[in-house]
Amino acid sequence: MAGKSKILIVGGTGYIGKFVVEASAKAGHPTFILVRDSTLSNPAPQRSDLIQNFKNLGVIFVLGDLYDHESLVLAIKKVDIVISTVGYAQLPDQEKIVAAIKEAGNVKRFFPSEFGTDVDRAHAVEPARSMFEQKARFRRFVEVEGIPFTYVSSNLFAGMFLRTLAQIDSKTAPRDKVVILGDGNVKAVYNKEEDIATFTITTVDDPRTMNKILYIRPPSNAISLNDLVSLWEKKIGKNIERTYIPEEQVLKNIQVASSPRNIRLAICHSAFVKGDQTNFEIEPSFGLEASELYPYVKYSTVDETLNQYV
Repeated sequence: MAGKSKILIVGGTGYIGKFVVEASAKAGHPTFILVRDSTLSNPAPQRSDLIQNFKNLGVIFVLGDLYDHESLVLAIKKVDIVISTVGYAQLPDQEKIVAAIKEAGNVKRFFPSEFGTDVDRAHAVEPARSMFEQKARFRRFVEVEGIPFTYVSSNLFAGMFLRTLAQIDSKTAPRDKVVILGDGNVKAVYNKEEDIATFTITTVDDPRTMNKILYIRPPSNAISLNDLVSLWEKKIGKNIERTYIPEEQVLKNIQVASSPRNIRLAICHSAFVKGDQTNFEIEPSFGLEASELYPYVKYSTVDETLNQYV
């Protein structure tokens, strides 16, 4: 572990957090996770195996709470890097992490909880717009406070969107019918959660990504819904009925849907209709693309990932 930065993950038992914790430990970083005492003493059934896996990997549990400033400062003083993977409901509370980082005074870099579309270049409608704007405001807050940062734009989680061929009301890939928002020709980007975590950890000690956006946008993982469905059809050996929803109807559907379906629809509108993940060039002035920056990192392509769902 000589020369490896010590990393604290806040929100490490969450959806993307658990992958980041594992990637950090496996990369040889002294890995710390902020946990409440109850998480260790009386873990929920679905987290017992996760906690045990972390223990097996040598992860160091630091008792504390995002809402307990003193414990947060003490935890941060143990590390060099802080990565936040908190969920949507806690996004505004990340200001507490920044306050603790400033008091601790030892952090080399902070990774806010992003892990999605680049919110500074999105054209989302409500209610996704408010969520994206909240993340964008927090970016500006981090910058004003002078905290060294890296923002990770990982685009779509394969486990959520590729597994279902972007069918928001399904948990598995369709084999008979598929609904496509827009004309189906807009490219979005799908990445496996493990790969997102690996790229994130790979960049923690890289000065090239300091105060930049790390885009996880491998060319092989940028694909339109039409091409994605065609690829799936080849794998399952049958054609699927395609129903196209024009943008005007998509917008109406968002307005009448209840939460959280309206948020999911709005995110899909941003990705699959507006093309917010692929409709701009990545300029060195603000960002770098992960697979280009780290060509030695093995990641799963969309084609490879689909095989596990056949």
